[in-house]
Amino acid sequence: MHLEPQDLRDFLESKFEQYHQPKFLESDPIQIPRSFSRKEDVEIAGFLSATIAWGQRPTIINNGRKLMQLMDESPYEFVKHASPNELNRFDSFCHRTFNGIDARYFIQALQHLYRAYGGLEAAFTPPHQTVHPKGKASLIAFRDRFFALPFPHRTQKHVSNPNKGSSAKRLNMFLRWMVRSGQAGVDFGIWNVLSPADLYCPLDVHSGNVARKLGLLERKINDWKSVEELTETLRQFDASDPVKYDFALFGLGAFEKF
Repeated sequence: MHLEPQDLRDFLESKFEQYHQPKFLESDPIQIPRSFSRKEDVEIAGFLSATIAWGQRPTIINNGRKLMQLMDESPYEFVKHASPNELNRFDSFCHRTFNGIDARYFIQALQHLYRAYGGLEAAFTPPHQTVHPKGKASLIAFRDRFFALPFPHRTQKHVSNPNKGSSAKRLNMFLRWMVRSGQAGVDFGIWNVLSPADLYCPLDVHSGNVARKLGLLERKINDWKSVEELTETLRQFDASDPVKYDFALFGLGAFEKF
């Protein structure tokens, strides 16, 4: 499909308006953090739900709810006070390759981040001096801080590393949830550590395929270089909020089979 730049922008804007609606959240993992109002509960529920957001959406939502139940429906209080013995309750949890070993470390790491940095948002704060754009620096800094404790080797794969080429789809999606304005009732807009302009597009099979069909992305594999290429292209249409077009790309792929 070939469109002139202005026509392509108009097309993406119309699809953004169509899919940037709360009604499309009914089958989205974002509904897990949507059940909370306290900032800390929202961000913990959001981070854990985004972490397991691969596979069938009903299964993701089901297992996201299980995680909240295991945390007594009070994720922040649980993270803040959890003792090693209380982490035993996660031993039987499993979502695809994310299992009880991983869940235990995630809770311990979150507890450390709240104690060491005063919050999950602060743990995403990029260093003052960095060679990376703020969005990428934020992801790298967070990953380093998250694995500051002794960790199971297998758990590393559940927090993506852009420095090793990962598209970091789930982390980018989580940052979109936290940073973009919540006025439309879709994302939350509860973090100021980054601006929407700093975000990168969450790249998955749906958005990648649609982006290539529309001529927004030339690179053939969904890696970090593709994330950079796609996001840079989308910045030409809206430099202040390029990832808003994630709604258009995902909606076209997932709901319209574009």
